[in-house]
Amino acid sequence: MKEKKGFFSRLKEGLTKTRDNLVAGIDSIFKGFSEIDEDFYEELEEVLIMADIGVATTEKIIENLRQKVKEQKIKEIEVCRQLLADSIKEQMRVDEHAYDFEKEVSVVMLIGVNGVGKTTSVGKLAGQLKSSGKKVVLAAADTFRAAAIEQLTEWAGRAGVEIIAGQEGGDPAAVVFDAVNAAKARNADVLICDTAGRLHNKKNLMEELKKINRIIDREFPNACRETLVVLDGTTGQNALAQAKQFNEVADITGIILTKLDGTAKGGIAIAIQSEMNIPVKYIGIGEKIDDLQKFNADSFVDALFSVQPSEKEGNA
Repeated sequence: MKEKKGFFSRLKEGLTKTRDNLVAGIDSIFKGFSEIDEDFYEELEEVLIMADIGVATTEKIIENLRQKVKEQKIKEIEVCRQLLADSIKEQMRVDEHAYDFEKEVSVVMLIGVNGVGKTTSVGKLAGQLKSSGKKVVLAAADTFRAAAIEQLTEWAGRAGVEIIAGQEGGDPAAVVFDAVNAAKARNADVLICDTAGRLHNKKNLMEELKKINRIIDREFPNACRETLVVLDGTTGQNALAQAKQFNEVADITGIILTKLDGTAKGGIAIAIQSEMNIPVKYIGIGEKIDDLQKFNADSFVDALFSVQPSEKEGNA
């Protein structure tokens, strides 16, 4: 439990700006109103939208809250605060099967634009899986960005896992082909593929991902497949727009949200999960190898609302 609580306190610290942005507004509403009326809901809606939770998600949260207040015949404003936290948690629950790929032989592909922390996330995820006893192989299939291969090689060393790389500017699909065969030959549990991030040229990206997917389907048909899009938490609504674009070119199974430390836009985690119906599976709150953790809705919302985590919780 010690390490997990350490992550909770780092998460809480990392979400300080988001919390100030959100909770200060919520506090003033709860202090400023003596009864639960239309004005109360309208003000609350405004605060949530301003905290990057987004219009569509905010409407769902408010609707959920109204329903609970009505059903439970609640009159006290303060009781509403906990109901609000619960409504947000309900928008963000991660399905219990979200991490099934960890229990099977799997191929995990990370996609995302450059600069979001994709290569770093590959390294951190490799480190996490390796420390849980998995045999991991990395594929350096981002052959277009200068230094991507070098960066991933460094992370592979830190994580203590093997890396398969080609030449800079080479064919990413060829790297994946070699990596799949290496993973099979070494009886690896997980193959993690780093890919190039070029959303501005969607057609090329789509063709490249199709080619990579065809190779994995053909060479490793029994592998469990996971495609995670990496998004930068500091970009707020722009991250949501990116996720939607990537969802057009790939079958996304989950989201990694990075750089949540020090941003006021952490509310985007709630919006992405709710609007896209794709779970946030991992969150990153720092540079160290263990600063990427599985996402837990309860811990996240508790950290936002400054509530201490309950003992029963798992990872943040």
